[in-house]
Order: sequence, then structure tokens, then C-alpha cells
Amino acid sequence: MTTRTRLVLTLLAVLVPLAATARAGAAGFHVARTIAIGGDGGWDYLTADAAAHRLYVSHATLVNVVDTETGALVGQIPDTQGVHGIALAPELGRGFVSDGRANTVTVFDLKTLAVLATVKVTGENPDAICYDAPTRRVFTFNGRTSNATAIDAATSQVVGTVTLPGKPEFAVSDGKGRMFVNIEDKSLIVALDPKSLAVVATWPIAPCEEPSGLAIDREHRRLFTVGHNKLMAVVDADSGKVIAALPIGAGVDGAAFDAAEGLAFSSNGEGTLTVVHEDTPEKFTVVATVPTRRGARTIGLDEATHRVYLPTAEFGPTPPPTPERPHPRPSIVPGSFVVLVVQR
Repeated sequence: MTTRTRLVLTLLAVLVPLAATARAGAAGFHVARTIAIGGDGGWDYLTADAAAHRLYVSHATLVNVVDTETGALVGQIPDTQGVHGIALAPELGRGFVSDGRANTVTVFDLKTLAVLATVKVTGENPDAICYDAPTRRVFTFNGRTSNATAIDAATSQVVGTVTLPGKPEFAVSDGKGRMFVNIEDKSLIVALDPKSLAVVATWPIAPCEEPSGLAIDREHRRLFTVGHNKLMAVVDADSGKVIAALPIGAGVDGAAFDAAEGLAFSSNGEGTLTVVHEDTPEKFTVVATVPTRRGARTIGLDEATHRVYLPTAEFGPTPPPTPERPHPRPSIVPGSFVVLVVQR
């Protein structure tokens, strides 16, 4: 037996049991508790601040801020009309909220939650919002105008606009000079340079269609994009090659990746959470389908505690279609808004 062969066998002896242990552990995920928030109206994204033990939850016209250790509501960021997402810049002590109906970004203090500024974006319906630490810029992805607005996070000044090839959904930064954003209506991922504000690559992600949530494994350069045709595509963040396509649930809107655990998540509005294990950077396995609740379609991940947060509510009847709303969503029962906490 050669030295190389012995090395390979040794690595396999270590890695195979580790992968099996991770897969077995993933099967233990369950809804461990429910955080009652109440109030009226819909919701979208939520963001966990692991260091501060806080969870920022979008809700109609405000952001609820929850203590992740106690589940208590510790504050609110008001007047965020049509709120979608929350991005954090911890080194600057600032947070940023995309206000979809107002076409603005609300800037707030991470310690006091006081509003510091309101910034008008260069498009309509700012949806996803993402902070890029190397450039200290915040980007809103404006769904109605197919562009992105870049904002200096320290000064709250708009520094430019990026034209995109279609309707943007979620976005992530690799922290090394690239941002990635799903283009929902074209089934693409766009890679852009957050410094020069240039689109550097456009990649089709077939067989995944109408992508919404997006997550990243920064170490292994893998993107996890989830589509409305019930597929998660794993994409090489350098070449754009689709490495794998995995089955997920219906009604997906969010994705997350836990680097320490090697697990990707898909939050499915049908009432399930799909858990995918990264066996190797080339091989991925669905290891669990966790029952959640109907409507739990967006996701927040605390990478310190490995808890997954899923907002939802109870639903009433669906109103009849109108020309303005041809595909109406079911009504929300007042006061029923909650966040589910999923963990092992």
C-alpha cells in the first residue's frame, strides 16, 4: 500500500463517520418553542444578531426586536412602511431596513434602536438588503425597477446604482469582493462587484426556476438558491456551474447556511423546513424535512446557537381576486403573528 493510498483511507475513515453523525443530528431538528409577537399585518425577512442576542423581525410597518435568550420583545423600529429586510453593520453600530412602500432605507442605532437617518433609494420597492463589509456599503435590491442602490453605511449617502437584468430577490456577500443576487423572473444569479458597481457575471441556474432565497458557504464558494419549482440549486460561486439540484418543499422564500454544521436550509411556506447536508463541496444530501407551520416561508439563522427562526401566523379566508391583486394571499388572523424556533 502506497503512502498516498494510506492517506486517502485515513481521511475517509475520519470524514465518513463525521458526515454520518451530521446527517443523524439533522434528523433531530424540531420546533422547540414559539415566540409570540402579535400585532397585525404581514411580514418578510428576519435577521439574527448572534453577538447581541437579538432577532430583528420585519412586520408590516415596523421591525420587532426580540431577545433571543428570553424571547422577550426589547424594542421596535417604527415607521418602516412596507418593510422587507434588515441588514446589520456591527463595526459601525448601525442597522438598515428596506422600506418597500416608501422607497427608502431606515438607518438605526444597534444599541439604542433610535432612527438615525432615512435614505431615499434610486429605485422602487427596495426588497432584499445586504451589507458588504469590505466596502462598508449597503445595497438595496429594488424589485419594481430591476436595479440595486448602493449606500455608504457610515455616511448614509447614496453612492450609485447597479442596473440588473430582471427582478432581484435575495442577495449575499462573500466578503471578498463579490455580491450575488437572485433574478427571480429570469431564473438567474448575478455576480456584481460592490466596489465598482459593475455586473461581472450572469448565470442561468436551470433546473431551478424563479429563485427567491439565497445563502452562501463562503469557505467552499457554494451558493444555495431555492426556486418555486421545489428545487434547491447548489452553484459554484466562481464559475456559476450548477453542481447539484435537490428537492425542497412548496412555497419557498428563504434559505440559510450554517457553516459550522455544514447544513443548508430551505424554509417552505407549505409548512416544512428542508435540511441539506454538505457531505463534500461536490456532494449534497437532503437529511431532514422538518414539520413547521403553514406560512413559515422566510428564515433567520443564529450561527452561534444554530437556531433557525421562522415567522408565521394563523390564516383566515382568502379574499376574492381584484385587478390590483389578481393572486391575493389569505387573510391573517389579528394578533396571531409568531416566530417559530427550530433547533435540535
